[in-house]
Amino acid sequence: MMPAQQFDLGNDDQVFWALSAMAAAEHSFPNPSAPSWIELATNVFNDLASRWNVTTCNGGLKWQIYSTNAGYDYKSSITNGGFFQLSARLARYTGNTTYLEMNEKVWDWMTGVGLISDGYNVYDGTDDTINCSSVTHDQWTYNNAALIYGTAILANVTDDTTPWLNRTFGFLNAAKSLFFSPYPNATNVMFEAECEQPNTCDVDQFSFKAYLSRWLYGSAKLLPQLENTIIDIMVPTALAAAQSCSGGSNGRSCSTRWWYSGWDGAVGLGQQMSALEAIHGLLLNTVNAPSIAPINSSAIPPPQRRHFQRRI
Repeated sequence: MMPAQQFDLGNDDQVFWALSAMAAAEHSFPNPSAPSWIELATNVFNDLASRWNVTTCNGGLKWQIYSTNAGYDYKSSITNGGFFQLSARLARYTGNTTYLEMNEKVWDWMTGVGLISDGYNVYDGTDDTINCSSVTHDQWTYNNAALIYGTAILANVTDDTTPWLNRTFGFLNAAKSLFFSPYPNATNVMFEAECEQPNTCDVDQFSFKAYLSRWLYGSAKLLPQLENTIIDIMVPTALAAAQSCSGGSNGRSCSTRWWYSGWDGAVGLGQQMSALEAIHGLLLNTVNAPSIAPINSSAIPPPQRRHFQRRI
């Protein structure tokens, strides 16, 4: 990591950089001279794997990297769920079983400490200082999103799809229940349940719906059996998001609360990201699924392990 940013950068931030690099590799974006996109993603995976912390809680990744950062004792779902998704995407891209083994490890840990409930609720995090004996019960769209796409990828690529397919449906049903239809006149419109209605969302939280939209559409692309259910909730969401993009000095700025009639007066990068992902994802049937690397490709960096048969 860059020295100037090392005390501002958390494990969750590194995850998002790695997922962006994965997207570039999966969609054949031209590589920089060095390192390649897949090398960048693999390097982050290796860094995160080395930080798997068994000192407390029998495992898990901390939210922060350095003990001087606020939140160092927190083991967050977005860090661990993002790592889970990164591992799944690397498994699909490379065909390497090392990543599948990590997926099982992260899944077992998150369910074991209660961050993922039996009903597929995803709670925000837990605390090292109490040995993860209880969890923070806040539920955010992006925590569910990271896991639904991770499980969809695993259902797409593994021979034994049943556990991962069932888990994908579990997260989808939980998302529908928690993050859509805030009011009877806003059926199937996405909202951020923790903060939108009281109007308390912060700058980061304005962007969270972007990830749920992106990874719901991505899941539908990999698992066609999800498509009808996802389109049923995303078409009303996209229409509501579009009608919110009617404010600001240019008359086209998007706002936060899509269930609100028109522009709600809020504007920012997170609002633009969220509306864009909700709307342009409807084009999923005009694009190809994410690509994979050929078996034994020289473009795939270590770790080198036995490969499984991937399905596109």
